[in-house]
Amino acid sequence: MTHSEIEMTAELIRELLRDQHPDLADRPVRLGPRGWDNQLWRLGDDLAVRLPWATDSADELLRKEHAHVPALAPRLPLPVPVPQRLGEPSERFPRPWIVTTWVRGTPADRAPATRAAEAADTLAAFLTALHRPAPDGAPAGRDRGGPLTGQAEGFERGLASVTEAGLISDPDAVRAVWEDAVAAPEWAGPPLWLHGDLHPANVLTADGTFCGVIDFGDLFAGDPACDLAAAWLLLPDGAAGRFHAAYRPAPDPATLRRARGWAVLKAFACVLIGEAGVHGRLGGKATWGPPGRAALRRLTSTLPR
Repeated sequence: MTHSEIEMTAELIRELLRDQHPDLADRPVRLGPRGWDNQLWRLGDDLAVRLPWATDSADELLRKEHAHVPALAPRLPLPVPVPQRLGEPSERFPRPWIVTTWVRGTPADRAPATRAAEAADTLAAFLTALHRPAPDGAPAGRDRGGPLTGQAEGFERGLASVTEAGLISDPDAVRAVWEDAVAAPEWAGPPLWLHGDLHPANVLTADGTFCGVIDFGDLFAGDPACDLAAAWLLLPDGAAGRFHAAYRPAPDPATLRRARGWAVLKAFACVLIGEAGVHGRLGGKATWGPPGRAALRRLTSTLPR
């Protein structure tokens, strides 16, 4: 992470709006969450401004959201942040930025889903609606959505890191899940639209179930197993089966096996980012650890037979 050297303030947001979108400049501005790639500022009650602040790739991701999300959003059954305006680089702020709709809710890493049946059905309906064949020229994933064999080094690094830190109790069981996933047949269908980053901080909850999905910067076309991995990270114990039954078309056994492999990789990331947060390290978020550990427990307790 390379944090921006430009101090982001409410006055900066107002200046950018006055320069490029003056009809929005008089709205109240207040700081919202700081994400991995972007800072988010509330703009009145129904809009938000997102500015890249930490990663070099954030510019491309914002432009991708602006290009594709408005066409996808109307068919999705949950609210998502729909880009409304694009801000171009300027002397005052040399990177692109966007204005989106504001989605209400609490990130699931801070308020996990507790109503298992409702959450499973809601997540299945959302992914059923999103997972449609993508057009030619749709963006490719950043090392996601392709064959799991390409993730072998990442798996080994992740397993070594969580094992050496004493963050998992049964590395052999985790490896068994991974090896079964890698051995599954590859996706033979058309590339489907995928969110690509369905971790607990990117899915919002209210009243014990899901109420919104945010951060479509990783939107791309590929194997749906990458998104189906979310069942093990987001749902309460025992709810993954209901999710799989509600998702359409019903996932075949090979897709579910690959999804378990992607879930292992995502769980590693959550566990390590959570541990960094516990120790106050840059980029760490302590609330990510519990869902990551829970996912690994669920995955290793339900090995395919």
